[in-house]
Amino acid sequence: MLAHIPSHLSNLPIYKQALLIFILSRSISNYLSQDLAHLDEDGSEDEHIYFSGDIVRHSISLAPAIINAEMERFSDKKHKHIAAIRFLTSRLYSHCKRLEKCNSNGKDYIPILRKELKIFKKLQNSWMHTL
Repeated sequence: MLAHIPSHLSNLPIYKQALLIFILSRSISNYLSQDLAHLDEDGSEDEHIYFSGDIVRHSISLAPAIINAEMERFSDKKHKHIAAIRFLTSRLYSHCKRLEKCNSNGKDYIPILRKELKIFKKLQNSWMHTL
């Protein structure tokens, strides 16, 4: 994540939730990728393998975007970071929906991630009013 984060920012509930989402996403992706990495008989890959990587790619960007929004002085730039967080959250939800349809026992963990995303979204709404 970011190297030197002021402690008052790293203690923000939304920041802590973003870190939890990243840890969950990475764990779920690792579990899923073991099941989805095989090739089909025709040599094609399981399309869901990419979504498992995407949840990690999007979740790793949440915490830095929160810090950037907090540290930004100009309102228009703050709103760009907030828009990025909204976009990332939306993408995470849609990837979760797709992964729930995959052929892996790991898909049973996706509802846990969706629950944490729901908590994040509530925290996000209240956090945005403080900026």
